[in-house]
Amino acid sequence: MVKMNGLNVYYHTYHALKDVSFEIQKGDFLHVIGPNGSGKSTLIKVLVGLLKPTSGHVLTETHKIGYLPQNLHVNDHIPMTVYELLYAISPQESKINEWLSIMQMTDYKKASLKTLSGGQKQRIYLVRALLQHPDILILDEPTSALDPTFREAFLSLLHDLQVNQEMTIIHVTHDLTDVVKTKCKVLYIDQKVKFFGLYEAFKDFEHEGHHHA
Repeated sequence: MVKMNGLNVYYHTYHALKDVSFEIQKGDFLHVIGPNGSGKSTLIKVLVGLLKPTSGHVLTETHKIGYLPQNLHVNDHIPMTVYELLYAISPQESKINEWLSIMQMTDYKKASLKTLSGGQKQRIYLVRALLQHPDILILDEPTSALDPTFREAFLSLLHDLQVNQEMTIIHVTHDLTDVVKTKCKVLYIDQKVKFFGLYEAFKDFEHEGHHHA
């Protein structure tokens, strides 16, 4: 589904990503972790096509990528309701209602976007991404704005999407504790790939003291 080969990204003289190579298959759930400034967001920008690599190749088998950025720069000055935003993507009211219900946002359907909290906006923008039926869903620290009570429901929803719709999910996080399900993969990056493989193997890697968060 995604293959990255010898990827290098420079910002002026700063080498943000060094010779990054990995590949993931359809239906994989990949957690991308690493310290601040390690190149996680740069990697995501390359994946979604916002940034051209200095050298190396990225092959994605689909153009249908749903992307939830870390900072939602929402045009709050545009007086738009939740429903209007979603209807513009998919004029199927039943589908919109279904997703709003799953996200526990039904009561906010007619609400103006500018009245929503950060976590609520994040849920709505996730619905917007999902209404596009993406093959790959890329989430950049999505739980940072979510309240803890909803976080668990949100993460089990992602797991369901992966299992039931064979969606490939790439999830950038600084905290693996509450998100891990078995058989997921971990990419630990700090400019270079320090670890790539199954979570179970990553736990051994951690115990050997290679990884200091």
